[in-house]
Amino acid sequence: MYENIHLITAIVTPFTSAGAIDYPALDRVIDHLLAHGTQGLVIAGTTGESPTLTHDEKLALTMHVANYVGDQVLLIANAGTNNTAESVENARELSAIPGIDAILAVTPYYNKPSQAGMIAHFQAIADAATQPVMLYNIPGRSAVGLTVASVVQLAKHPNINAIKETTSAEYIGAEVELTTAEDFAVYTGEDAQTLAAFSLGGAGTISVASHIYGDDMAALFEAMMAGDWRHAGVLQRRLTPKMQALFAFPSPAPVKAKLAEQGLIQDVARLPIVPLSESERERLNQLLEENL
Repeated sequence: MYENIHLITAIVTPFTSAGAIDYPALDRVIDHLLAHGTQGLVIAGTTGESPTLTHDEKLALTMHVANYVGDQVLLIANAGTNNTAESVENARELSAIPGIDAILAVTPYYNKPSQAGMIAHFQAIADAATQPVMLYNIPGRSAVGLTVASVVQLAKHPNINAIKETTSAEYIGAEVELTTAEDFAVYTGEDAQTLAAFSLGGAGTISVASHIYGDDMAALFEAMMAGDWRHAGVLQRRLTPKMQALFAFPSPAPVKAKLAEQGLIQDVARLPIVPLSESERERLNQLLEENL
């Protein structure tokens, strides 16, 4: 299902000034992304401010995106929490929505489970989902992370077929080597690892920077697929500082600020994320302009 799907965007969730989900703005962002290289969407992920969305909001948001997009691109719904029972129920509900192609589930945060606990957690989610599950390994946010051995074990589950890996190129290479590429897709969740991950056999990138630099990222994948690695290297070197700048302040505040500048959304986030201050916006623009 992930064949030739290289650039997936973890889409923001726009809000109105009153704090409600701004569906017209969401449609504008979707149109913008699809016009600039995005081949798939992760709905209500970290960039979509999932921790501050209610259960009902996540369902409504997912249904709206699925209805709006149809079968134009791959759609991945985020079901993961640090509560296995809740994640299982989310997976059941979200995977039943017509148009949803896969379920994303994150390593359980705060609880700090063992590898055995995480394996059981993901297996329970995969057993419940009616669409394939993508693992999300992000120890920088969850305090614990899957080992390569655990990923390889989970890849044997018939309903687990991908991972969003946000650790290292070493992990990505090992996971590609030790799983079956036709059955298990390894994506990097770090924009700056795009070239390294793809050159190691990764499937692509689940991106934040594609909100702003989608055409450039699409060109990077085109160069890599054409075997023009020197040009791909030039593109990655030019993009990397911009990608890093979009995380100079807590995400997704920087990318929301840039989308607001384009008139696509209002510059609104939900606490504890706050919009950039004027000085922070100036610093962000300085960082981006330094690397034109």
